[in-house]
Amino acid sequence: MTVGVTVPVLWDKETKQIVSNSDDDLMRILNSAFNEVTGNQLDLYPTEHRAEIDSLNETIYETVNDGVYRAGFATSQHAYETAVLALFKTLDELDDRLATRRFLFGPQPLETDWRLFVTLIRFDAVYHGHFKCNVRRILDYRNLYGYLRDLYQQPGIAETVNFDHIKTALLLHARRHQPDPNCADRAEPRFELSAWERRSRVIAECETRIAYCGIGVSSAARSANSDLMVQLWHSTNGR
Repeated sequence: MTVGVTVPVLWDKETKQIVSNSDDDLMRILNSAFNEVTGNQLDLYPTEHRAEIDSLNETIYETVNDGVYRAGFATSQHAYETAVLALFKTLDELDDRLATRRFLFGPQPLETDWRLFVTLIRFDAVYHGHFKCNVRRILDYRNLYGYLRDLYQQPGIAETVNFDHIKTALLLHARRHQPDPNCADRAEPRFELSAWERRSRVIAECETRIAYCGIGVSSAARSANSDLMVQLWHSTNGR
C-alpha cells in the first residue's frame, strides 16, 4: 500500500464507502445509532449533561488530547511552554474536580471520561518522557491516578490497552521529529492499573458522612459541604 490510512473508521460494507473517520462523529454514532440492533441503551451523551460535555470536551481536546502533541512537537521554546502550561493547568483542574465525584459528571463515566482516558493511559508511558510533558506524572496526582485506574477496570477496557503497541506506534512515529535512539526501550509506567480501586466506596462514604452531619441545606452550607467532602476524601484516600 502506497497511500496513508486513518483509524478509526466506520465502513459501510454494502456501499463500499467510508461513513466517517472522525472520532467525534463515531462516538456519537455508536452511542445511539445501533441501539435497536444491539439492545444496548447505554447513553454516554445524556441530554442533561450535553452542554457541559461539549464545553469540557473542547477544553480537554485543546489542552490535553492535542496539548501533549503541541508540547512534544513544538518548534520553539515559547510554543512548548505555552502548551505545557495549558496542559497541566487543565490536569490540575480535573484533579480538583475529581476530589468530590467518581467520574467527571458523577457516578457513571460518560463520553468526556473516555475521551480523556485515551490520553491519560498513554501519559506516563510516552508523553511524560518523550513528549517532555514532565511537570508531573499521572501517578503523582491524588485523584487522577485513582480515576485512571477506575476507568481501566471498567468491563472490557483493560483488554484494549497494549503498552507495547502504545510505545512502538507513538515513539517510532515521533522519532521523525525528535530523534532518540533509546526511546523505544523505555520501561512501562510504574503503576498498577489492576489494583483494587476504591473511589466509588470512598466517595459514597464521604456523601453518607456529610448527609449524617446534616450539611448541604443552604447555599453557604453547600459550599461548606464541598470543602468538607474534599477533606474527607483526602483523609480517607491518603496514599
